[in-house]
Amino acid sequence: MSTPETTNAVMTQAEVRERIAQMSAFTAPSRESPWRRVLRHFVASKSAMLGLAIVLLLIVAALAAPWITPQNPYDLMQLDVLDSRLHPGTPNGAGTYTYWLGTDGQGRDLVSAILYGLRISVGIGVGSALIAGIIGTLVGLLAAYAGGKIDALLMRLADLVLSFPSILVAMLILAYVGKGIFNVMATLVVLEWAYYARTARGQALVERQKEYVEAARGLNLSAWRIMVRHILPNCLPPLIVIGTLQVARAITLEATLSFLGLGVPITEPSLGLLISNGYQYMLSGEYWISFYPGITLLIVIVAINLVGDRLRDILNPRWQK
Repeated sequence: MSTPETTNAVMTQAEVRERIAQMSAFTAPSRESPWRRVLRHFVASKSAMLGLAIVLLLIVAALAAPWITPQNPYDLMQLDVLDSRLHPGTPNGAGTYTYWLGTDGQGRDLVSAILYGLRISVGIGVGSALIAGIIGTLVGLLAAYAGGKIDALLMRLADLVLSFPSILVAMLILAYVGKGIFNVMATLVVLEWAYYARTARGQALVERQKEYVEAARGLNLSAWRIMVRHILPNCLPPLIVIGTLQVARAITLEATLSFLGLGVPITEPSLGLLISNGYQYMLSGEYWISFYPGITLLIVIVAINLVGDRLRDILNPRWQK
């Protein structure tokens, strides 16, 4: 016959076994990676997703322009002067297709011209922002890690670039080197790298004081490896935001320069040049020549800014869930 003490001891042992079984079956929740968190919060924003969808749709349409447009606006053999300045919805002279958005003064189909021009505008914007981002980021990292006279020299150079009006400097450079896609892109790189350098330097100065950098130095790693492999990944979030917004800024600057006649040549019209071609006809009632390229440019810039603003909110260290 068991005593109360024995029963209590048996019950206690059973409870211990049950508790151990529960603890062994417990699995800790998986930790969400930072980039997965960014993606989750980005998808939660309807405006950002709308902007991203518009940007992707326009880029796909621009890339597929040779196959989905009825006319190559760069091929002078396909242009007919008799079809110039036709109203939207007018069929072409041969009756093979319709000018749904009308034509410009050279007889270009505006749908074709807009999609081909979008390829140039977005290509220049993305290309210049990418090259300027690489150069500016490396300059900023070097300035923050080296410090001293190198830091002072590089940052004063960046301050000099930022102190002048961008459009004025771009006009002076292009007036000297001439028109051309490469010249416009190089000019935008000269104007944009300082933004990345300032941002990268500020973030790298914070990261340089942390323990993992001291540990890397203690392992006698090279300065280049410490900057690129350890400091740079922690500086990427603000640089991604700057890069997104700089793409929109570069597209705007290129359109402004082309509108003024200093950007791309007339044989390869971008959106800015298309707007410029129809500007003189606005008061005569032929609004569509400038209106539709201008609306397309506005939609692209607003869509990119929606994406950039959402990324800025998510990647901000002080952002609250």
